[in-house]
Amino acid sequence: MTAITVQLDDDLAETLRRVAAAQQRSETDIVREALSAYVQTARPLPTGMGKYHSGQTNVSEKARDLLRDAVKEGQWP
Repeated sequence: MTAITVQLDDDLAETLRRVAAAQQRSETDIVREALSAYVQTARPLPTGMGKYHSGQTNVSEKARDLLRDAVKEGQWP
C-alpha cells in the first residue's frame, strides 16, 4: 500500500475527526472511502479536451453559442 500526505484546513480536519469519532472509524478509513467514491464517479474528459489552444480568450463566455453553432453545422452530436 502506498502512503500519501494530504493537507486539510483546520475546519475540514476537525470535521474529519468528528466524523471518524462518531462512526468509530479511523480518519484514514474515512478519507480512503471518500476518495474511492470520488474516483469511481469521476468521468474522463472528452477526447482532445485541453489539448488545443484556440487563440481566443472568451471561449468559456461564448460556450453556449459555440456549441449551438457546432450542432447546427453537424460538428457536434
